Amino acid sequence: MSFISEFKAFAMKGNVVDLAVGVIIGAAFQRIVDSMVKDLIMPLVGRVVGGLDFSNYFIRLADPPPNYTGPMTYDALTKAGVPLFAYGSFITVALNFLILAFVIFLMVKQINRLRRDEPKPPPAEVPDAAPEDIVLLREIRDALQQPQSPRA
Repeated sequence: MSFISEFKAFAMKGNVVDLAVGVIIGAAFQRIVDSMVKDLIMPLVGRVVGGLDFSNYFIRLADPPPNYTGPMTYDALTKAGVPLFAYGSFITVALNFLILAFVIFLMVKQINRLRRDEPKPPPAEVPDAAPEDIVLLREIRDALQQPQSPRA
């Protein structure tokens, strides 16, 4: 088998194609969750805790360059090359993960519920008469299971 035909056989297997589709859907789903966290949930959380923006929570690990005149925000300082300990970004990512995990949990729970509701197939019909060899084997088994009387 040539290298190209072997690769084609590998790439066209069902698991590889399913994985590729899952990765693509996952990337699109990640964008939705990121937007939900950034644009919907974090503003509400910030409002509840007093208008705080978690993305601007950081600790400067060095002073900005001497000629820096921009704002002291995370984005501006990062562009200026100032090392930052950005714990606010970590809070945002952690919240993003928790929301994503919760949404996936709800999806799996719903899928499992739908699978349980599927009707079970009827049991296979048992034939009325067992084949002759099965009957003979059952008789042998039953004879061997009966207690033997002690011999004199």
